[in-house]
Amino acid sequence: MAGVMDSVNQRTQLVGQNRLELLLFRLDGRQLYGINVFKVKEVLQCPRLTVMPKASPVVRGVANIRGGTIPILDLSLATGRRSLDSLENSFVIITEYNTKVQGFLVRSVERIVNMNWEEILPPPKGTGREHYLTAVTRLDQELVEIIDVEKILAEVAPTSEVVSDGVIDAETQQKAGSKHVLIVDDSSVARKQLIRCLQSVGVEVTALNDGRQALDYLRGLVESGRKPEEEFLMLISDIEMPEMDGYTLTAEIRHDPRMQNLHILLHTSLSGVFNQAMVKKVGADDFLAKFRPDELAARVVERIKVTDGA
Repeated sequence: MAGVMDSVNQRTQLVGQNRLELLLFRLDGRQLYGINVFKVKEVLQCPRLTVMPKASPVVRGVANIRGGTIPILDLSLATGRRSLDSLENSFVIITEYNTKVQGFLVRSVERIVNMNWEEILPPPKGTGREHYLTAVTRLDQELVEIIDVEKILAEVAPTSEVVSDGVIDAETQQKAGSKHVLIVDDSSVARKQLIRCLQSVGVEVTALNDGRQALDYLRGLVESGRKPEEEFLMLISDIEMPEMDGYTLTAEIRHDPRMQNLHILLHTSLSGVFNQAMVKKVGADDFLAKFRPDELAARVVERIKVTDGA
């Protein structure tokens, strides 16, 4: 897989074009899976693993890679399948999610494909609540499943969702009851985390699943004569979403004079390769890496104070 990540800088040009690149891989069978290239730091043959006592069974061990100790998660085992054997013939996809680096053990890595987010669809209805899919697509008549990595990481290494004392003052919390925040995220785990955090602040929350749904919702508001910036304190949007990503959602909102004043915070696990220049490119007001409840609550508190002239 040498050179598979050589042109990451060129991939930043996909921002705002509703496009993404998927790294395709397989686990314990013929099913094809995909992961956003923006999350991938490197792909390598499975290195020697050191087993960690008392670790989750999903963590097959840790590896020393470029001077750092990185946990290696068995994606097959994490999604309810049998664990991968023959590690010497397997690969590890080194990723960065939510400012943390980890490797995903996979059977084989295929290639990188460039796609439109409109081709990435939500999981079929009837899949059930226990599935690990965040989206699906088709490539050359073959189904590609995109795994909800945030759900896996939340199960293997849960993060605190509690907002620390002192982040929300009593006066702001009292004012929060009249405020309404719109959130957009395709991961059910991420939506629940957001909702719980925002409820701690005291604001009302409307949650939607993807950028297309959010844009249609906002257009419905303005067509009924309402102003989104008056209806909502802010929009908190994920970036990676089926049908329409957060970049494109932001750009569409900014290009419509009827809703261009809505405050937009992009909230994403794309921490390793994201920078403020991308935020400015699409016109978002702010950016925050997932999931940091204190920082998220603080941004909402700040917005409440700004809108109330505090």
